[in-house]
Amino acid sequence: MIRDSAVGLRFGRSWLSGRADVEAVEVELDRGDRVVPATLYRRAGRSRPGGWIALHGATIPGRFHPQLVRFARTVAHTGTAVLVPEVPEWAALRVAPGLTLPTVRAALPVLRARAGGRIGLMGFSFGAPQAIVAAADPALRGELAGVAAFGGYCALAPTLRFLFLGEHEWEGRRYRSPVDPYGRWIVGANYLARAPGHEDAGDVAAALHALAADAGMRRVPAWDPVYDARKRELAEGIAPERRPLFETFAPPADRPPDRAAAERVIQVLLAAVHTSEPLMDPAERLREVRVPVRVLHGRGDVLLPFTETLRMQRTLAGVTDVRATVTRLFGHTHEDDVPGLGWAWESGRFVRALGEVLRLV
Repeated sequence: MIRDSAVGLRFGRSWLSGRADVEAVEVELDRGDRVVPATLYRRAGRSRPGGWIALHGATIPGRFHPQLVRFARTVAHTGTAVLVPEVPEWAALRVAPGLTLPTVRAALPVLRARAGGRIGLMGFSFGAPQAIVAAADPALRGELAGVAAFGGYCALAPTLRFLFLGEHEWEGRRYRSPVDPYGRWIVGANYLARAPGHEDAGDVAAALHALAADAGMRRVPAWDPVYDARKRELAEGIAPERRPLFETFAPPADRPPDRAAAERVIQVLLAAVHTSEPLMDPAERLREVRVPVRVLHGRGDVLLPFTETLRMQRTLAGVTDVRATVTRLFGHTHEDDVPGLGWAWESGRFVRALGEVLRLV
């Protein structure tokens, strides 16, 4: 426990100060279908055995997302190596969950040769549930010491409801919050044209992909009015009869999606995912996990709701060793501002949670 606290405190000091005595080395991984790049972070001259494979989310910067780089460098500063593979398809906003397992399998021998010791797997955002599902695969049995997930989701139906309506619930308590539309743009771009009866909606899917890519490159929150002109421009390239469908995903910034239309689209997307890519809905596969799991989520997350991490904990309880932490100090792109004594309390919880994660390896 003392060691865990020391590691957590070392992480906390580095995270808050931005200082990390770390070297970054570019390596290549043979995924089977292609060679992909990866970045290995190690503490300069003072690493200890063991390491983490870290999966990025569906984001244009991929493994170079600033928050992920900061996190990987901070973990490496504690003495544990971190290998961050690129999943080029995810960086191109093509959410192909089937690529998780070959990516992890390609990373394992490289990290083991460079770091030795126990190996853990962590994932962020879209990569979070995929990391947990991969850890359950028989091909990785005995290979991983544990898995950690940050800001992920457990079940697709309540997640989609949040992405369109900003509504989520937990144990009878209902929550409503602002929502970042980036997530629904990504899902629509990937699955709308696969839905029965919507095979002709490729123009809408392409426009949503372009909009999400624009947001990824600008690094301006997707709810910002700056995107309204781009929405109007993209709508011009969509068949007139499908423009209302595009507006359900991407209405003007000052207006939420039409509720009735959103309810219909949620069902359309669920049908498309369950028909074409069941791995996108991880809940059932979580019951096959046997390694320890640590899940963390930002309470103010506007891209994926914190209640999904609580749902993940409940799903895994009784199956494996699982612990969840919801904190106001960790988000998808930034940590929340927490005033006064609340900051000290949240910092303590965050440091303890990170200590529990890092002790897995």
